[in-house]
Amino acid sequence: MAHQATVADGGDNYLNHSKGLMSWLTTLDHKRIGLMYLASVLLFFLVGGIFALLIRLELYKSGTQIIDANTYNRFFTYHGAIMVFLVIIPSIPAALGNFILPIILGAKDVAFPRLNLASYYIFMVGAIFAVAALFLRGADTGWTFYTPYSIRTNTTVILVLTGAFIAGFSSILTGLNFIVTIHKLRAPGLSWSRLPLFCWALYATSIIQVLATPVLAITLLLLMMERIVGIGIFDPKLGGDPILFQHFFWFYSHPAVYIMILPAMGVISEIIPVFSRKPMFGYKAIAYSSFGIALIAFIVWGHHMFVSGQAELANFVFSLLTMFVAVPTGVKVFSWIGTMYKGSMHYYAPMLYVFGFLELFTIGGLTGVFLATLAIDVHLTQTYFVVAHFHYVMVGGTLMSLMAGLHYWFPKMFGKMYSERSAQISFWLILIGFNVTFLPQFVLGAQGMPRRYWDYLPEFTTLNRISTVGSWFIGLGFLYAAVYFYQALRSGKKASANPWNALTLEWQTPSPPPHENFIETPVVTSWPYEYLPENIYMQGNS
Repeated sequence: MAHQATVADGGDNYLNHSKGLMSWLTTLDHKRIGLMYLASVLLFFLVGGIFALLIRLELYKSGTQIIDANTYNRFFTYHGAIMVFLVIIPSIPAALGNFILPIILGAKDVAFPRLNLASYYIFMVGAIFAVAALFLRGADTGWTFYTPYSIRTNTTVILVLTGAFIAGFSSILTGLNFIVTIHKLRAPGLSWSRLPLFCWALYATSIIQVLATPVLAITLLLLMMERIVGIGIFDPKLGGDPILFQHFFWFYSHPAVYIMILPAMGVISEIIPVFSRKPMFGYKAIAYSSFGIALIAFIVWGHHMFVSGQAELANFVFSLLTMFVAVPTGVKVFSWIGTMYKGSMHYYAPMLYVFGFLELFTIGGLTGVFLATLAIDVHLTQTYFVVAHFHYVMVGGTLMSLMAGLHYWFPKMFGKMYSERSAQISFWLILIGFNVTFLPQFVLGAQGMPRRYWDYLPEFTTLNRISTVGSWFIGLGFLYAAVYFYQALRSGKKASANPWNALTLEWQTPSPPPHENFIETPVVTSWPYEYLPENIYMQGNS
């Protein structure tokens, strides 16, 4: 794909270019900032995951197990808020995107390095505000902060809202940075028609971040003012409309689903051609479908509100528009399958996580059709069917893709190879555990078990026990992944510059990359998916 000079392996790189804690805290290197984002996201993932396990432990059987009803409300609020705002939304764009985007473009850094560092600290300030509420009275509104309850509860809702409000600015600034970087810092020869699909996905995601996040910021600010001074926008006692809050909130939060999933699709689009040893099928269709998904994301928020009392015509329109999401999404899935068809498949850990993504996201997407159908949604809304659906889409889709990306780019990021056998064991633990946890919840929802409840009727006990046992397998799988990644960092085999035989620009520089990514500016001479050798050599796997 490109001709460019590289430095010798083992020389100066971004990890050893400067040393000491302050060199990391004040760095302008996008790679180090990406790693700081990654470490922070994984820390919050641990906290959010612990809350999830505690919730499932409480629901192992009916009646009180380990926590009372009020504590349960706080636990599921923090699980949802942390996982959505501090893990799933920033995980791929802020962590993997920060690290990979400039290198895959052939650039030395993002367009605004200082703004990039500021974005990280803004994110952390927001996270500190949100998590600080844990040590006070907590919040018990759920992650959606629905009014009027969020106005009247005596818990520390304002702290959590402030944290989410501040973190939103990090998302906006990161999106602006990525848009300018993609426009202005592409390597010579890297035209829009040659742009790697991960870049297309991040570009569409950044547009959503810039346009949708301010709506959430204004909504949260209004809710804080409602609690502090009672301005009467959402509080029905003061002439406000609580349903207006739902419109504002979901106008952001449904596009937020695609802030989570579009980067995940970009990761999948990078990995499939490499491990199928075939050119990408339907490159333009995949690239343009990202913008189709981004567009539709802004006009379907009302499907979260079918039973809120909105007009029947509005319900019909939102239901119909929601069905259209399947078109650009189906284009991507069809192109991915077309790429794998008759390919020389290599079932290494990144590719296994791709298959996991396809399985979980497909189940999530198909069950979304049920919820988009008015007559069915009336029965299923506010049940565990919804919980299972959005976990399959958001968590199964995004986290599977995050794990695929981590395994794929780990050799490039750290210059070390992990144990392939351990990675595959971890994958199966997570995949099996996820399905055991959430498939029974579809049945529970269809039977009428409401979500967000601390207790349930005895007839739901068996499926809840199965679901809880499955959550233990998920936790074990991620814990095992942390162990072998740590072992790889300490004593893993040295990775070559291109252990997967991939052709995009990040693989044309040493592992780990030098401080400025490239010794000379690379010149792109061919399409990044034009040719892949039939034989692949996976270096250093055991």
